[in-house]
Amino acid sequence: MQSLFYEDFHVGQVFESPGRTVTDTDLSMFCMLSGDWHPVHSDEEYAKSTQFGRRIVGGVFGIALVTGAMSRWGIFDDSVIAMLSIDDWRFHAPIFIGDTLMVTMTITEKRLTSSGQLGVIDRRFEISNQTDALVQEGRSACLIKLRAHH
Repeated sequence: MQSLFYEDFHVGQVFESPGRTVTDTDLSMFCMLSGDWHPVHSDEEYAKSTQFGRRIVGGVFGIALVTGAMSRWGIFDDSVIAMLSIDDWRFHAPIFIGDTLMVTMTITEKRLTSSGQLGVIDRRFEISNQTDALVQEGRSACLIKLRAHH
């Protein structure tokens, strides 16, 4: 898909990612990247004693998955200038090794900046797993170019 600009988006528009199965390597790499080696992520025996019964992937992995989905879509490659916020992010269920996660993005609002030279689009994200359970959700606004100013 090619980049989309402010004019190409409309409120209510929905984008869905393909499934992405979480691996043991994802968990290890995310622990390394984030520096979060809490035993619920890194110690199987410890994790067995928790309410989860096994290791879980750090919750912030979900936000990283959202950015990966947007990259796969390619719709923001040449148009988005900056992510402006992450708002009202909620963690509803743990992420386990072996879960297959999907990202859904819905455009909830769009407006021009005060200069009229750029736009802001507000997006709602939902991450669901292979059983269609809602794992995480939240919103994020971004600053985006207008096609006319591309």
